[in-house]
This record gives sequence, C-alpha cells and structure tokens, in this order.
Amino acid sequence: MTCGRTQEFLAKNKVETLEVVDAKKAPLGKKEALELARKSDELYATRGKKVFHFNLKKDKPDDEALLNVLIGPSGNLRAPAFTVGKTLIVGFDQETYQKLLK
Repeated sequence: MTCGRTQEFLAKNKVETLEVVDAKKAPLGKKEALELARKSDELYATRGKKVFHFNLKKDKPDDEALLNVLIGPSGNLRAPAFTVGKTLIVGFDQETYQKLLK
C-alpha cells in the first residue's frame, strides 16, 4: 500500500495487516490484477469520488469492466489495493473502509 491516507486510516483504526507489498517495487500488470479480482467474491474500487461495487460471483463482469477500475495510468494495478477475506478493495474511500474493516 502506498497511499498515505490508507496507512493513516489503518493505524488510527488499529487494523492489522498480514502482508504489505510495495506497488512500486512489485507492480501487478493487467493479467495479475485480473487474477487477483477473479479470486475475490466482491470488488470495491474507487476512482475519483466514485465507488464501484461488483459482486463477482453473481454479476460476472467482463475483463474490460474490471480493468477499467483496477488499472491506473501506469498500466498496473492501482494502489492501494488489498484484500479482506474474499473482498478486494482498490483505492481509498473512507466510508468503504469503515464499512468493510469493522
């Protein structure tokens, strides 16, 4: 996670992380980002002020729809990105974090 706001939120709310991967040192490309998403049951992705939610078991979005919210300008998975159980969260949105990190 490279987002300072995410790190601040996690520390303030005493959320323990099991593994941290620096996105600059180990970027995930389109293929790896799709694999990560396909392992998840749900996806919450924030782009700007909009939060996208996909029920990946029920809705079955196509690769293009997923890549649109997963991949940033660098062509890699946007940061911060992390999993909580079978839920993938991409980007920072405080309300989403509060909802999912209880």
